[in-house]
Amino acid sequence: PSPSPGFPRPQHNSRSCLPPCTAITMSCRHRPRSILCPQEHCDSGRGRPRAATQGPSAQCWGRGAAVMEGARSNLPCYQAQCQGSAELSLPNQHCRSAWGGLALALGGDTPHTSPVSPRALLFPQDDPDGEEIEREKSNSLKLEFTDDANFKTKVNYSYAAVQIPTDIYKGSTVILNELNWTQALEDVFIENRKEDPSLLWQVFGSATGVTRYYPATPWRAPNKIDLYDVRRRPWYIQGASSPKDMVIIVDVSGSVSGLTLKLMKTSVYEMLDTLSDDDYVNVASFNEKAKPVSCFKHLVQANIRNKKVFKEDVQGMVAKGTTDYKAGFEYAFDQLQNSNITRANCNKMIMMFTDGGEDRVQDVFEKYNWPNKTVRVFTFSVGQHNYDVTPLQWMACANKGYYFEIPSIGAIRINTQEYLDVLGRPMVLAGNRAKQVQWTNVYQDALGLGLVVTGTLPVFNLTEDSSDRKNQLILGVMGIDVALNDIKKLTPRYNLGANGYVFAIDLNGYVLLHPNLQPQIINFREPVTLDFLDAELEDENKEEIRRSMIDGNDGQRFIKTLIKSLDEQYIDEVFRTYTWAPIKSTNYSLGLVLPPYSTYYIQANLSDQILQVKYFEYLLPNSFESEGHVFIAPREYCKDLDLSDNNTEFLENFIALMEKVTPDSKQCDNFLLHNLILDTGITQQLVERVWKDQDLNTYSLLAVFAATDGGITRVFPNKAADDWEEEPEPFNASFYRRSLDNKGYIFKPPYRDSELALHVPSCHPCPLGQVPVPLGWGQPLVGVKLDLEAWAEKFKVLASNRTDRDQLGCDPSSSCEMDCEANNKDLICVLIDDGGFLVLSNQEDHWYQVGKFFSEVDANLMSALYNNSFYARKESYDFQSVCAPEAQSNTGAAPRGVFVPTVADLLNLAWWTSAAAWSLFQQFLYGLTYSSWFQTGDPCAASASPSSCCRRRSGVSFGGPGEGAQGGCGVGGGGCPVVGVVPATTTLVPVVSLTREAPPRDPNQCELVDRPRYRKGPHICFDYNATEDTSDCGRGASFAPSLGVLLSLQLLLLYSSASRHPLPPAACL
Repeated sequence: PSPSPGFPRPQHNSRSCLPPCTAITMSCRHRPRSILCPQEHCDSGRGRPRAATQGPSAQCWGRGAAVMEGARSNLPCYQAQCQGSAELSLPNQHCRSAWGGLALALGGDTPHTSPVSPRALLFPQDDPDGEEIEREKSNSLKLEFTDDANFKTKVNYSYAAVQIPTDIYKGSTVILNELNWTQALEDVFIENRKEDPSLLWQVFGSATGVTRYYPATPWRAPNKIDLYDVRRRPWYIQGASSPKDMVIIVDVSGSVSGLTLKLMKTSVYEMLDTLSDDDYVNVASFNEKAKPVSCFKHLVQANIRNKKVFKEDVQGMVAKGTTDYKAGFEYAFDQLQNSNITRANCNKMIMMFTDGGEDRVQDVFEKYNWPNKTVRVFTFSVGQHNYDVTPLQWMACANKGYYFEIPSIGAIRINTQEYLDVLGRPMVLAGNRAKQVQWTNVYQDALGLGLVVTGTLPVFNLTEDSSDRKNQLILGVMGIDVALNDIKKLTPRYNLGANGYVFAIDLNGYVLLHPNLQPQIINFREPVTLDFLDAELEDENKEEIRRSMIDGNDGQRFIKTLIKSLDEQYIDEVFRTYTWAPIKSTNYSLGLVLPPYSTYYIQANLSDQILQVKYFEYLLPNSFESEGHVFIAPREYCKDLDLSDNNTEFLENFIALMEKVTPDSKQCDNFLLHNLILDTGITQQLVERVWKDQDLNTYSLLAVFAATDGGITRVFPNKAADDWEEEPEPFNASFYRRSLDNKGYIFKPPYRDSELALHVPSCHPCPLGQVPVPLGWGQPLVGVKLDLEAWAEKFKVLASNRTDRDQLGCDPSSSCEMDCEANNKDLICVLIDDGGFLVLSNQEDHWYQVGKFFSEVDANLMSALYNNSFYARKESYDFQSVCAPEAQSNTGAAPRGVFVPTVADLLNLAWWTSAAAWSLFQQFLYGLTYSSWFQTGDPCAASASPSSCCRRRSGVSFGGPGEGAQGGCGVGGGGCPVVGVVPATTTLVPVVSLTREAPPRDPNQCELVDRPRYRKGPHICFDYNATEDTSDCGRGASFAPSLGVLLSLQLLLLYSSASRHPLPPAACL
């Protein structure tokens, strides 16, 4: 198509291939770019025009790229498309008979091509067609891969590999050029690894979508359909531009109908995915008036939860009314000028999606944006229409923005992300000032490393054109991955004790390291964002610590706070010392948390080898029968030790290795080994001196045990180990960690949910009672396993007027009114632990419910305890929960997104040439091509998988040690007196609500954004440069269909709707 008036006409030179290829005429741009063509002009899967295609010149996006445009120099453009064995002899180009692609020589007359296909090191999972892979096998390298423990996959260190997005045609000239000049990075990557063998993935993400990564490994698509595009990865977005304040305005006037509105909704959805947590955004719709699409009244942080609200609310937009650009732009400028809120304060931009209009709203720009032009305006012409797009182009060019066209769904992804190239101009022109490493949020690695952070550095084009103007294109982003597991290995673990830990946060307050950072489901496309105040229970002290860390300060504070137990069933009030300091050359700050009892730790020194051998013998299984069973923590005591989830197998591996090496060997961790062996000997002395002399049956005990910091758990007698279900690693055992923070006894009833309660025999569950005992080493504890039935009898005695179990009846001199056994039908007597879980009861129907949260057993009584201040509520949110997908209802039976013309429309000649008619015809073609287009059901509903969500949890705690209360509650019209006393030796703070857990739902995001947490953005902003050349601001052309063609198509459409005979397939039209 010819350029629009007022825009420079590019030079081009078109040639045609030998028949049966058809020449495709296209034009150059300053930035290599592909143009979308209507789907019917492109071959399925590869987007190459059919040989028999006639009519207007086809233009293709992505995989449909039939364009070979000028590279980043002043070379002229040559356009051609070849298929099969077609040959082409033109200066600087030729067709490759093997796969019909194009190659461009960047100088001279000799074509420069790779000795192998550009996809030689591209490893897709599969190709639906299969044909293309077969053609490429002869041009692909056969590489051998070896397992690598660092990468957790098979790699080849001799090559780098390439990934190209699915929607980009891999034979286009732009991609071939990219593969050509990035080939030199392979040698750089190899040399980097030689200098530092610990380096993980080295990646270059190109602005054209090409990803070159080292070492080579077969590409693994994260989903069945590979939608991976490096330009949408969190690390690329953060590295390619400075933070953004963005307002998205969407035209929802009546002319936006059917498919066009769908395209706009999807475009906004994709645009939101280009934003990171450093950005701020709001979305509004407009016709005669502008209004926000969601409850957000101002710019909000573009985090996962806020973007989720936008995406859900955008789907509710409805087209009606007339278009008033002035209302939309005034709303957007007012949003950007609001200085009373937290925002990015860097790049400011307005993104307008519309189907076209005549108003240029010059008065609005003069009022709000000129002459400084601090706000960039990007305009998007959406849908197929015959409107004049010159006003949209003018708006973008007059405000340092860019104009894009989105005629169909295939153009959405590429067009909603290329605005980053414009934002990158000031960064490129800043030169070395912008060459600063930025560190990203935590996100999921695409190649299997798990959670990683990435150090990024932008890559600029430093060439100059003939007029000595500096190039302002960003070529891409370089990244180096660092796995979180590798960072954890560098932090102390076992000498901090069970409840000590290290954590780190970034400028947003999100945790990089934290023991509670354990996402159960990770969205591949989104970063993992857990705020420090959500990882822990929030209080004022922690808010101040978080602010100080974000500001880059160091400090220390001793505080009293609440912590969740490891199993999240309890909350304890504890004392902790927080120490923090910034990490140099990064945006992170590191913190250390220690309880008072972990200020010092014991380091065993068993220099006496005879004593080492003696203690080691107590780890041998042949000593278990007399000394009790020993479980050892599965720690990495030596490099060659094979880890195993089966503790018996792990112990065998450990013993076999110790027979070959000594505890003082250089390949072993002497600190861990010496402490383990020392604790083995001391716990054996506990058996010899104490446990063997006691008759456990006298105390109704099934077992006694001891656990230590050194990693030893000794259970006596040996037979009790058969049904031992506690963690062999004491640091991962909830009872162990809670016992250290509590001075009194800690009871742990057998936990069971309501579904399993009736299937567990009453004799099997045996509550654990633990109490820490200072035995003189580390932080050990001893505990007992109680016989539930025997202790139930003891409970009856204690809760009655009897003095022993053999006494029958009540004392005649006393009343039996408060005897829990004699009056068990009228009197409910229960023993509830500090988490609100049932331990013992005098009610027979409670026996199978021991271990359940008491409100599930007797909600009225639990409510009475709460109402009478036995318990106090504490709410928190779990942002790492997993929720089942909600079934989507389909309330209407009409086809989705179909515009139905009225009789007045059909009688109006102007309507037949309007965008509405063209849109309807598009829907008709989509209906023929995709059989599910007009279905009312949601094809994704049946296969929806669980997703990450937020669950609200409410905690209740006893009123206080030694406090008692008495009250009543109405049950069935009667009263239920409640009497109770809180033991003074126990701190009781559960982590669950009266209903155990509230229905899964997010907290009110509209309320949360009005109370934003403190954060900081990157220290440097690149949003302006006086030398920026804004002349390249996009261009396009309107496709004005012939009236005769449209009339014929509409008649065909009406005929087909009235006829009982189906139309021929779309390919025959």
